[in-house]
Amino acid sequence: MKILKWGFVGCGEVTEIKSGPAFSKVEGSSVVAVMSRDGSKARSYAQRHGVSRWYTDAQELIDDPEVNAVYIATPPSSHATFAIMAMKAGKPVYVEKPLAASYEDCARVNRVSEETGQPCFVAYYRRYLPYFEKVKEIVDRGVIGKVVSVQIRFATPPRDVDYGRNGLLPWRLQPDIAGGGYFYDLAPHQLDLLQHLFGIIIDAYGICSNRGGLYAAEDTVSVCFEFENGLPGSGSWCFVAHESAREDRIDLIGDRGSVAFSVFDYKPIRLHTIYGEESIAVPNPPNVQFPLIKNVCEHLQGLGVCRCTSVNVTPVNWVLDRILGKF
Repeated sequence: MKILKWGFVGCGEVTEIKSGPAFSKVEGSSVVAVMSRDGSKARSYAQRHGVSRWYTDAQELIDDPEVNAVYIATPPSSHATFAIMAMKAGKPVYVEKPLAASYEDCARVNRVSEETGQPCFVAYYRRYLPYFEKVKEIVDRGVIGKVVSVQIRFATPPRDVDYGRNGLLPWRLQPDIAGGGYFYDLAPHQLDLLQHLFGIIIDAYGICSNRGGLYAAEDTVSVCFEFENGLPGSGSWCFVAHESAREDRIDLIGDRGSVAFSVFDYKPIRLHTIYGEESIAVPNPPNVQFPLIKNVCEHLQGLGVCRCTSVNVTPVNWVLDRILGKF
């Protein structure tokens, strides 16, 4: 078995519980180095998580001879740069989602992956969670019949940090860093899940607006889209809604029933068929990225195949950029 020794480029919030600990829970896998431009942050993370070395320069971590696989957990604008650096150094990569801040950068990553022969995996971990595997099972078994319509509804009030007090806004609201606003950060999970269920989205149109005036990025988005099999879908996102409108829901409407589920809240799945209504609660592991990280590690160890690759997920960025009018 190939022993994987991971280096983390970035050690922010996502690495604390969602992903970081999972790398050491897989047999034959461990974390040996971390990097942050903030030295105190890198040192603190290394000490708290028992990591032997820390860096403030990404190239130094990538060049570390003990590191043979790289996890990139930085904001999207730097994903492509660091992924390409690692692959050109002969090291496979696992990248936080979205793969990049633009479809064009995704294409660059894919070209280098092909040229170097190094795989690039992307953290669309929700498709591997038991909760969403249950939704897929319901669809695949035909429990609701033929799916004839898909509807996404997401609404949430602004967060305190969205008001930009002291002139500071979170990086997720800075399009040059994030690719867009909260839509570019959250919608990828929803769109990836749906493409995992129904195939590639081949067309999408969006109306994007800034209704709250709290920041420059879009805060309200309405979309129509079509899958390669002809299935139509629609979606609405609002990040400046009143609390009374808070919602996190996807409806899959079939000709023999329907199923509704959340993407971020993990509320019980609601299944409606001729037999009545059923509420299905499905727990997820504490380190939510563990199932995908395990699959990635097994792929690199020659024990399995992970299909959540940069090529596989690039259509998500194509849809995002088309909706936001980037091309």
